[in-house]
Amino acid sequence: MKSCILAVLMLFAVVATQAQNDSIKKTHSGKNELKLNAVFLLFGSFEPSYERNLTEQSSVGISAFIPFDSKNFDMDLNYYISPYYRIFFGNKYAAGFFLEGFGMLNSIDREYAIHTPDGGRKYWDENVTDFALGFGLGGKWLTSGGFVFEVNGGIGRNFFNTNNSEYYDYSPIVGKFGFNLGYRF
Repeated sequence: MKSCILAVLMLFAVVATQAQNDSIKKTHSGKNELKLNAVFLLFGSFEPSYERNLTEQSSVGISAFIPFDSKNFDMDLNYYISPYYRIFFGNKYAAGFFLEGFGMLNSIDREYAIHTPDGGRKYWDENVTDFALGFGLGGKWLTSGGFVFEVNGGIGRNFFNTNNSEYYDYSPIVGKFGFNLGYRF
């Protein structure tokens, strides 16, 4: 009789232990993330991102910006490709508050102006390609299922066409921001 009661108690102990293990949430610590900027989709552009987590506190990634609807997207930006490096300050694996350093190869339509002999100006558009370096900050949240939500912003400076006074509306400052949704795997 004692052995039967002992066997039943051990069975309940094993079942209870198994139930506790199933209820513990596992953190999703995959190395790769695919994300899409949700706000830019509303304005007629596409910005996908790929990020690779190097350690618990750092990652590298690349994003590309491509407008597809010129009616809703009223900017002179043709595209950009932006590699970045991030350092995280949260307690979770590659999540929480982060600082970012980025490079940006960008192409912009700029208005070109020259003075005419009669004292006026003549304008036309020209495609200008430039490279910028910058920094940013943001936050990343991760669900236990691997879904990622990220808010980030950054500012940088172009290097090559900054002193050309012939560009009528040229600004050497570039920016990037995002409300990214994605998945870590």
